Amino acid sequence: MPQITVDYSASLADDFERPAFARALHSTVVEIAAAKPPACKTQFRPTEDTMVGDETEGHAVVHVTLGLLAGRTDDTKARLTEAVLDLLRQHVKPHEGRTLHASAEVRDLDPSYRKFDS
Repeated sequence: MPQITVDYSASLADDFERPAFARALHSTVVEIAAAKPPACKTQFRPTEDTMVGDETEGHAVVHVTLGLLAGRTDDTKARLTEAVLDLLRQHVKPHEGRTLHASAEVRDLDPSYRKFDS
């Protein structure tokens, strides 16, 4: 915990500073949601096909999902998602002729969540 997944349009590969984003995001999650630094895990998943409405050209999508153990307030979750959007603005370079659709959400992990490290 937290379990962080970043789905992004593959067309952003050269314009999305993923390692820097993950480091900044981990620091932010520690600061806002009281996570422990070694517990922060982020997976990036590029998607080849992106459509916005009926369009495929000129659009890119980034969606960040943060799974946290239950107990954070709605205010904490909202602050965290706003911070994620700010970090995306900093780590995804603008590109002429492309509209970036960025979003983030915080979810409570199911009570059945378990993990192990080996």
